[in-house]
Amino acid sequence: MKKRDVYYFLGPKTRRIFRRLYFFPIDIYEKITSKRDRMAPPKGKVFIGSGDFIKQGQDILRQLIDLGGVKPNHRVLDIGCGIGRLAIPLTKYLDEKGSYEGFDIVESGITWCKNNIQSKFPKFNFFHVDLRNDLYNLETKSQSTSYAFPYKTDEFDFVFLTSVFTHMMPEDVSSYLTQINKVLKNDGICFSTFFIMNDKSTSLMKMSDGIQFDYDFTNYYLHNIKVKEANVAFKEDYLDHLIISKGFEIIEKHYGYWSGRKKDETVDFQDIYILKKNGMKSNVVLSN
Repeated sequence: MKKRDVYYFLGPKTRRIFRRLYFFPIDIYEKITSKRDRMAPPKGKVFIGSGDFIKQGQDILRQLIDLGGVKPNHRVLDIGCGIGRLAIPLTKYLDEKGSYEGFDIVESGITWCKNNIQSKFPKFNFFHVDLRNDLYNLETKSQSTSYAFPYKTDEFDFVFLTSVFTHMMPEDVSSYLTQINKVLKNDGICFSTFFIMNDKSTSLMKMSDGIQFDYDFTNYYLHNIKVKEANVAFKEDYLDHLIISKGFEIIEKHYGYWSGRKKDETVDFQDIYILKKNGMKSNVVLSN
């Protein structure tokens, strides 16, 4: 069993407890010596990604600017905001006209963001959404498909989801796209990341020693059959039709290196989609 699968086997709460214990000595050392960036959470509290937390946030913000066109005066929505990885650099980027909303299903992350970001930056607002996900939250039966975003129609200039759709099933992605289209202004931008399955990524994946999606459900693929939302990949044609049917135009795609593409020829690990709300719903018919 690979390390990734052992990690998934532990369950959401156990994984977070294990991480707190594992990084406890480092967190104590960094606190005593003031080695940790004053805006960064303790390593033991981080439950997304790995590596340099602050640098990752800065790198992703640069993608939002260069690829997505987010502006300092935009009202932005961070779906799956985690423990503030992108909110932190945005505190220095958004100006007095800009504002930020973020939500996540992991309550501990939202609590940290409220105490350490929202308390210092009043235009930043965070809230917890108690939705079920077998990777992050097993404490509720509430489903993403029944969740209506608590925002006004046409409220946001820019919406982003990084490593969120990669942990959601097709029906949940469909529901979220509907909600995103509702809260985005016309011509507003959605920056989102996926694992995309096409002929090239499938071929490269099979030759690589990286993440594998061995469980084929025709339009989507799973890495782990027991923890389905651990990693979810989507057939490219299916995803494109779904996105268009929700009233979006696909502006750009940037394939990532997760499947085995060369790092110096890609932007990031996951595949990036830049979507624009076009204000019109398509009549595309999707198969299940």
